[in-house]
Amino acid sequence: MYIKSEKSSNLNGEINVPGDKSISHRSLILASCAIGTSKINNLLESEDVFSTLYALKNLGVEIKKLDNTWLVYGLGLGSFSVVNPTLNLGNSGTGARLLMGVIAGCDLEATLIGDNSLSSRPMKRVIDPLIKTGAQIESNNDKLPIKIKGSKIPLPNNYISRLSSAQVKSAVLLAGLTSTGVTKYREPLLSRDHTERMLGIMGANIKTIQMPDKTWEITLKGLPKLKNVNFNIPNDPSSAAFPIVAGLIIPNSNLMIKNVLMSQLRTGLIKTLIEMGAKIKIINKNQMNGEEIANVIVKSSQLHGIEVPAERAPSMIDEYPILSIAASFARGKTIMNGVAELKYKETDRIKETIQNLNKLNIKANATNNKMIVQGVESDLIKGGIEIDSKLDHRIAMSFSCLGLKCEKPIIVRNAETINSSFPNFCRSMKKIGANINQHLEN
Repeated sequence: MYIKSEKSSNLNGEINVPGDKSISHRSLILASCAIGTSKINNLLESEDVFSTLYALKNLGVEIKKLDNTWLVYGLGLGSFSVVNPTLNLGNSGTGARLLMGVIAGCDLEATLIGDNSLSSRPMKRVIDPLIKTGAQIESNNDKLPIKIKGSKIPLPNNYISRLSSAQVKSAVLLAGLTSTGVTKYREPLLSRDHTERMLGIMGANIKTIQMPDKTWEITLKGLPKLKNVNFNIPNDPSSAAFPIVAGLIIPNSNLMIKNVLMSQLRTGLIKTLIEMGAKIKIINKNQMNGEEIANVIVKSSQLHGIEVPAERAPSMIDEYPILSIAASFARGKTIMNGVAELKYKETDRIKETIQNLNKLNIKANATNNKMIVQGVESDLIKGGIEIDSKLDHRIAMSFSCLGLKCEKPIIVRNAETINSSFPNFCRSMKKIGANINQHLEN
């Protein structure tokens, strides 16, 4: 599939973005670990989440949809069985890494595989801590395919991570659920904490504290009795990022996005854009499953460049490509620090973002841990080029949004993976006035 986006005069109205991707994965996995039937509303029905869903079915979990609600018939901790020993996670890094944690805490053996993109992504960061629990793991040079044999009673882990990663943290905690002891996990900056919040709601004894050295430690007491729950999933701030930035850079725009997750560990982009001069209002704040949600109002704005601190990176790690688009239309220079983790996403997002901006004559460069974008002086960019997203959904959507501000169309190829996180992206954007269409390759 390719996307063709063209100059748009304005964006107006309400736009629906899908349920949060991170919480959707976790709701399926944690509901499977509970005893009894859990209900999930507003599940992100995307390719990545379905990869996790089908993998859980291959581990013996019954999951079905009734009207607009997903029902998960939980098996209880450590009670998974192997229906099919090969679990295909497609493009889903979250699904693969979290399920490695689940399997490490079960008396079973399975092999995880994925597509070419997922099979190139680093797994050593998860393999190392899980081996400490007693799991036996064979890999392809620390990448998929990975064969993992779990422990019936995993050893309690006391792991200090050098990077802040919610996926690594969640894998360690999921393995620790079936341990008889206390699992401790420490990270330098607090990464997104959906797993901890959901476990707390389900009855687990889990605590997060900041240590004297400013690191964060999460402790989990093993063998909790996880109760079945009803999950109402907020809308995804990472998906909302695309209409937010498009609304800011396209003149005469006025948008509302409802029920967006407002966790402080996920709103780094919104905070950054406001610092850049964005007219963004957060209204109707509320609570949903222990998470804050709100409506986001966005109006066209003249942005200015800023320096984004490295410590903000964990709260916006998926949003740097679309932030780079906003920075392209900001006055002055935008410096983004602490972005090294972008190299290990579906593509090397630092490299792809910078190269594609340069193709459009936007001055941008990068180091190992920093991206710098110089805003253009004109209101419109010439455009008229093709971009290969290399099957990276966030690169595809980011440059499709940029095409809405170009004199000539931008064509983004290999864009089918947008279905992994934002199904109906083009249709949703068209409803608010975006001149954007998706096409099948001949």
